[in-house]
Formats: sequence, structure tokens, C-alpha cells
Amino acid sequence: MAGSTPASATASASPRPLTSPWSEAWRRFRKHKLAVISAVLLGFLILAVLFGPLVWRVPINDIDFSVILQGPSLAHPLGTDDLGQDLLARMLYGGRISLAVGFTAMLVAVSVGILIGAIAGLAGGKTDAALMWLTDLFLSLPQLPLLLLIIFLFRDTLKAIVGPELGVFILIVIIIGLFNWMQVARLVRAQFFSLREKEFVEAARALGASRFRLALRHILPNSLGPVIVAATIDVAAAIIAESTLSFLGLGFPPDIPTWGRLLFDARDHLDFAPHWALFPGLAIFLTVLTINFVGDGLRDALDPRRVV
Repeated sequence: MAGSTPASATASASPRPLTSPWSEAWRRFRKHKLAVISAVLLGFLILAVLFGPLVWRVPINDIDFSVILQGPSLAHPLGTDDLGQDLLARMLYGGRISLAVGFTAMLVAVSVGILIGAIAGLAGGKTDAALMWLTDLFLSLPQLPLLLLIIFLFRDTLKAIVGPELGVFILIVIIIGLFNWMQVARLVRAQFFSLREKEFVEAARALGASRFRLALRHILPNSLGPVIVAATIDVAAAIIAESTLSFLGLGFPPDIPTWGRLLFDARDHLDFAPHWALFPGLAIFLTVLTINFVGDGLRDALDPRRVV
């Protein structure tokens, strides 16, 4: 009949089922093949350092002078060091510390950055100017020399208070975290400036929502996309910073085999025992590379302007 609509046209015009923003982000992330492969590889590395020592039960300080600087073998899959200690066991143990430093320092940096960026973006005026001046000040500071100086000054004090391993861990995490919050603060501030004039924020303000509720319940959740991407970069930066400090001999004590410390110990044996530096260096490289690729995938997945 004239004016009737075919059933096929009605079916094709049916609305697309609604999905949550996180489901849509997951769909976008899955289309980034390199990020998915990196996430799987990163998950394998994390599981290996967490549960590997339960499978490979060789003590990290077990000395055997008969196998000094031995290359990879069935008994020692990654070889041994200058004391005959098994490198696989030491890398699995040290990986826990390196990854723990990276993720904990990231939490410190993100927490400080969100706090300062939210206050600056919500308050504006002189408060915003003062906080951005502080951010620019931290950005202009030379990080590595200050890291070395602060660790040199306060390492022994913290060791005496909470022990050598925990003391150095707390010091490194706090220092790295406090030198990596600036980018997150700028991102959050920009997001707050952009979102605080949106319609849903104006509606919540008209209904009597306080400034704290506006920030915590309405603006901040919508600002987390760029923050999550920045957090992945901070993890990689923290792992590299810890490895640098350990390589310079100012990180964890010699009996705590972080990946950076293993590189430091192997520096005088590169000519005849390259495996000693190769495997820790490869672990740092793969961890940082996979984290960066995951960050790229999250950036594409959480950007609503990208059509995927």
C-alpha cells in the first residue's frame, strides 16, 4: 500500500543497542592489535615475577663457585653471575621490586597531580596561578641530580628507621612520584576548565550541588581518560628512574637484585658474560615498551573524537 513502510526498512532503522562508556572503550581498545598484544605480554611479565619464584625455587643468594659466569643452560636458564648465583631467580625477585616501584610511584604522582589539577581547575584566579607557578617550578628542576642528592642525604636515615629494603623503597617511590605529577596536574586542570561549563555540570549546580560534589561526582570521572593514559607513561618513567638510580649505585642495596642493580653489577663483565646484562636490560626494555603501547591503545580507546 502507498505510504506503508517495508518491514526490512523498519528493521534496518532499529536503534543501535546502548553500551556503557567503558564497554565502548574496551571495544575500541580491542581494535588496537599492538596494544592488546602488549597488554598480554605485560600481564605475562607481571604474573612471572609474582608467581615465578613459587615455581623456580632456587634461592637468590645461593652461591656456587663452580658455575661462575656460566651462560644459559638447563640448570640455569638465564645463566649465572660472578658468584654463581642463578640469574633467573634473581630477575624474578628483582622484577617484583622494579614493578612495585613503578606502579606505586605512579599512584603517588597521579594522586598529587589530580589533587593539584582539580584545585587549580575548580578555583581559578590566584589559586590557579599559584599552583601553575608551582607546577612550572617543578618542571624546570633537573630531576636526576636532585634525585641523587636527596637519596644521598636521606637514605641512611630511612634505613635506620624502617630497614634497608623498605627504607629505600619508600624514599625512591616518594621522590619519583613527587617529580612526575606535573603532567597529570596540567591535564586535570585543562579538563576541569573544559568540563565545568558543560550543561550537565550547570544542571547539577542549579540543583544545589556543592563545589566538592561537582568536582568529585561530575567533573573528575569525566576527566579520567587522559589521566589513565598519563598514568601508564608514569609507570614506565618510574621503572626507568629506579633502574637508573640502581645502575648508578644509589638505589637498593647490593643484596637486593633489582633489574637496574643487576645491570650495575654486570657492567665490568660485558666482554665475557654479556648474558648478565642482556636479560635484565631486555626485561626493562620489554616492560617499558609494552606499557607505552598499552598507553597508546588507551589513548585511542578513551578519545571520543576518534572514529574506530
